[in-house]
Amino acid sequence: MAWLLLVAAIASEVMATSALKLSDGLSRLGWTVVVAIGYIASFVLLAWALKLKMPVGIAYAVWAGIGTAAIAMIGTVFLGESMNITKAAGIVLIICGVVVLNLAGSH
Repeated sequence: MAWLLLVAAIASEVMATSALKLSDGLSRLGWTVVVAIGYIASFVLLAWALKLKMPVGIAYAVWAGIGTAAIAMIGTVFLGESMNITKAAGIVLIICGVVVLNLAGSH
């Protein structure tokens, strides 16, 4: 159950961060509301995952790592941001780091 809450927290954070770009500096009310709701939901869901005894180091690493990689890909695919080999390698390294942390945390 903790992992499902963490996945929902990541999805909420990614939605909020994507909306942050679309809010034009929080000047567009609709997108600003999406930002606020998304970030609040993300922190609440992360807190619930931690309450279920998920280690904070693992939870935060997965939350931040997967969220960062997802936002980089969303920026490229949907928001017209550039992608190059260096950025792609960085995303791969983030994902590898999350995997290594999870493997180390499970023993």
